[in-house]
Amino acid sequence: MASPEIENLASALARLPGLGPRSARRAVLWLVKHRQTALAQLVEALQVVERRLVECATCGNVDTTDPCSICADPRRDAKAICVVEEVADLWALDRAKLFNGKFHVLGGRLSALDGVRPEDLAIDRLLARVEAGGVDEVVLAMNATLEGQTTAHYLAERLEQFPVRITQLAHGLPVGGELDYLDEGTLAQALRARRPLT
Repeated sequence: MASPEIENLASALARLPGLGPRSARRAVLWLVKHRQTALAQLVEALQVVERRLVECATCGNVDTTDPCSICADPRRDAKAICVVEEVADLWALDRAKLFNGKFHVLGGRLSALDGVRPEDLAIDRLLARVEAGGVDEVVLAMNATLEGQTTAHYLAERLEQFPVRITQLAHGLPVGGELDYLDEGTLAQALRARRPLT
């Protein structure tokens, strides 16, 4: 048995997404083995982030500066805002480098079952950004779930009062997907969103 301190470290790591108790123990053993280099760097990086972590007051992204590096980047197109449910969605879209506009994080999605109401999300902050002017397009990048689509429809209704183009991410067949492995909802959406070949 390891000491309580090492067990506490393994328990803390096991709470991270994608790591179970066994993976956490392997990570602890690796860190112990490389404690002169990797462990010290990890501890220092965690302490720096813990001290400097802030939520961007403009978009809701998590960064070490406010405004975040995306909002502060003058090369980004301020006329387009991509609305996402969570910071992880923002990071995924930004990592793809396919959208050069600004972002807005709602902090969740509407859900009657979970008790998440419009006032629980950063919807008013989004409306204020659009109302301030200079925005031509709002991209609703909600997840393809019932709650995500409910949130997208609610946002579209609230944004109708502004002179902006409201668009939504396409849903349907994934690249490389085979029809016989796809669920009926994905197939239905792909058929509804079909477009001309030429």
